[in-house]
Amino acid sequence: MQYKKKLIWLCVIVSLLTVIQVVLPYRPYWTIIYADYIFVPFQSLRNIIFGWSQLSFGDLFYLVAGVALLVLPLKWIFYSFTFKKNAGKLSHSFLNTVIFIASVYLLFLLGWGGNYYKPSLTNYWHMDVTNWQDDTTEVAYDHFLINKLNEYAEGYEPLYFMKVRKDAMKYYKEHTDCKARLHGLNIKPSVYGYLMQHLGIQGYYNPITGEAQVNRFLPSFMLPFVVVHEMAHQAGIAAEDDANLLAYTISIQSGDPTFRYSAYLNMWLYNHSRLRRRDSVMANEMKALLNPVTLHHLDTLQQIRERYRSDFSIYSSSMYDVYLKMLQQKEGIGSYNKAVITAWTWEHNDTLRRRTRLDIP
Repeated sequence: MQYKKKLIWLCVIVSLLTVIQVVLPYRPYWTIIYADYIFVPFQSLRNIIFGWSQLSFGDLFYLVAGVALLVLPLKWIFYSFTFKKNAGKLSHSFLNTVIFIASVYLLFLLGWGGNYYKPSLTNYWHMDVTNWQDDTTEVAYDHFLINKLNEYAEGYEPLYFMKVRKDAMKYYKEHTDCKARLHGLNIKPSVYGYLMQHLGIQGYYNPITGEAQVNRFLPSFMLPFVVVHEMAHQAGIAAEDDANLLAYTISIQSGDPTFRYSAYLNMWLYNHSRLRRRDSVMANEMKALLNPVTLHHLDTLQQIRERYRSDFSIYSSSMYDVYLKMLQQKEGIGSYNKAVITAWTWEHNDTLRRRTRLDIP
């Protein structure tokens, strides 16, 4: 009887997963319904439940899941060696595991995954990115960003975490039509700060608890941009290049010198890496034009990379690349620096720049 109930429940979950996977990719109208009536209320509810504490419940979830992944195979091995006595326990344990994984995946799709099927910000904002040229435009945008960094470096002031959090939430309310801006946005320092340093992770969004976490050891000049980026995921922006674009545009529209400086610096890092791969000599010549404050910040980043450089960061990047490609992001981890194209396009679109509120699909 127990097997029958579990199999029925598994069939229900698989049926729901099948319907979601079939409907959302090919029914754009349903992605709007999903965003407005499923994701936003669910995101707001999760933030109300988990947002009262600075403790990351998502971090604890991953800890429990990690322990379970270690213990479960050992349990199955033990049941296998005592098969005659524990055959029923082994089959029940295996079936329960399948049901649990399917349930978590269903929760992932309902609470977050459906956002991957929404239109990109590039399409939603009707942006024409065809004018970008890898050779000439990269150099022109590098010049633009260097000039902006030299302009705003003098007004840059390090902000403590709670100040960045408060201001970022305010800028979402003032400069976007984000439907989750009232109750769905928050940011927390991850308890895995040291681990994130070794893995090269600046922040992440937990699709189960709806929490956004940042590396608590992140340099202050990187923090504003990363915070706004992770909040973009809470706002329903799934693609990493879109989250970078939204973080960039909100930071610029805010008028806040520190947020602007952080946005220009992060986008320069993406653009400079592209330029360096194509012409390292020119990239070094361009870098020499930066002001002393920014050069000091770049030295700080280099010291952090050298201190925590390990194979772990390579493995984590490879795994994350596979994860992104599985979720409709064909360029994988390379999608992050794709935002330089859309950010440059936004800078040259007067109609978009004059908008007082940014539309979010």
